[in-house]
Formats: sequence, C-alpha cells, structure tokens
Amino acid sequence: SSHFQKKRRAATARRQHLKSAMLQLAVTEIEKEAAAKEVEKQNYLAEHCPPLSLPGSMQELQELCKKLHAKIESVDEERYDTEVKLQKTSKELEDLSQKLFDLRGKFKRPPLRRVRMSADAMLRALLGSKHKVCMDLRANLKQVKKEDTEKEKDLRDVGDWRKNIEEKSGMEGRKKMFEAGE
Repeated sequence: SSHFQKKRRAATARRQHLKSAMLQLAVTEIEKEAAAKEVEKQNYLAEHCPPLSLPGSMQELQELCKKLHAKIESVDEERYDTEVKLQKTSKELEDLSQKLFDLRGKFKRPPLRRVRMSADAMLRALLGSKHKVCMDLRANLKQVKKEDTEKEKDLRDVGDWRKNIEEKSGMEGRKKMFEAGE
C-alpha cells in the first residue's frame, strides 16, 4: 500500500503544482489586461482632451468656457444614455437568469411509466415524420389465431365449466358419464 500512497502523494503534488501554475498565469493575464486598459485610456484622453491652452483676452476665455460647457452637456447625455442601456441589459440578464433558475427548479425527471405502444407509434415517436415503413404486427397475430380456432371451438362446445361440474356431480352425473363412455 506504500506504493499506492506514494502514487497518491505524487498526484496530489502534481495537482497543487498545476493549480499554482494556473493561478500565476491568471495573475499575469490580469496584469496585462490592466496595462492594456491604461494605455487605451491614455490614448482616448490624448485624442479627445487636447492639452488646454488658455487665451489672453476675456472674450476668448468666455468663448472657451461656452465650448467646454457644450462639450460637458453632450458627454453627460452620452453617459446617461449608456447608463440606461446598461440598466436595461442588466435587467434583461437578471430576468433570463431567473427564468433559467425557475425552469431548472420546475423540471424534475418524471418517473417512467410503462406505456403500451404499437411499433408504428414507437417508430413515429423516435423518427418523427421521416417514419414511412409500416410494421403491421397484427398480421402475424392473425395467423396465430387461425391455428387456435379449433381449440376455441372445443372450449365453446365444453361450455361453462360450472355447468359441467354440476352435471357430473352426484349419482346422476356418474350415470351420464358411464353411458357416454368417458
């Protein structure tokens, strides 16, 4: 069993090593992502927010302020629209998650019951509309029945077993049996 334990320890050590390697990989990926986001942010700011150069005269300053106000308003509108879209999407996502949860909860595999089903019905259920071949199992059964008809006739002639027993019971019945040569 010591060989087995060594094997198990080796497997556990390997698993731990793989875990730590995966975590290390994840950490480096997260760091790369953060650095890429920072670069993207700097590029966006450089493109959309040129460095501010303040003009000398009062009138030029007022014009600059008006431009900045207009820009702030348009950015604010964009931000609001984006927030509304985000809320709507989040709500949809939440609803879908709830639906999924409900469906998972409701659907329990039903206990299977035996169902009498003809071969045709079974093939139709399995193959859908593609099922064209007709398997008439009753034809075979009819052939068997033809052979059985003679037995059935005998049974009909014998009739109800209760009457036979009543007829054969007592001295009268024995006399009949004797006369019939049974």
